Amino acid sequence: PIITLLDVPGFLPGVDQEHGGIIRHGAKLLYAYCNATVPRISLILRKAYGGAYIVMDSQSIGADLTYAWPTNEIAVMGAEGAANVIFRREISSSDDPDGTRDQKIKEYKAELMHPYYAAERGLVDDVIDPAETREVLAAALAMLRNKHADLPVRKHGNPPQ
Repeated sequence: PIITLLDVPGFLPGVDQEHGGIIRHGAKLLYAYCNATVPRISLILRKAYGGAYIVMDSQSIGADLTYAWPTNEIAVMGAEGAANVIFRREISSSDDPDGTRDQKIKEYKAELMHPYYAAERGLVDDVIDPAETREVLAAALAMLRNKHADLPVRKHGNPPQ
């Protein structure tokens, strides 16, 4: 079985990361998770942002179970970047742009960046108490112990190079 403990603030955009092969390495990780036939459980500990979260065995690529601690943040990007994009017009037309930006960041965090919002959307199966993590993971492994998954029949895969 694969248990993934997630704390990923996202892929950092930039030329250095691209030259370092971040896309290629992310694609290899995605390929490996998608071709795994063993039980896959994810636990989001702190941050889970954007494409990096998706690549790290999220529900959208087929994780069997996904749990989250109550203090984490699950979102497309950090609150500062998201608020600057979503509320750009309100911030720029405000008499106090910095104050408005700070207020919108707080609103975005309070409304959209908590595991209960993700659970409502089906991105997380359960929000668990950190003190119960070992018990929950043991129960999940016991539940998935007879999992049997077959990959589609084909001559060979097409892994990223």
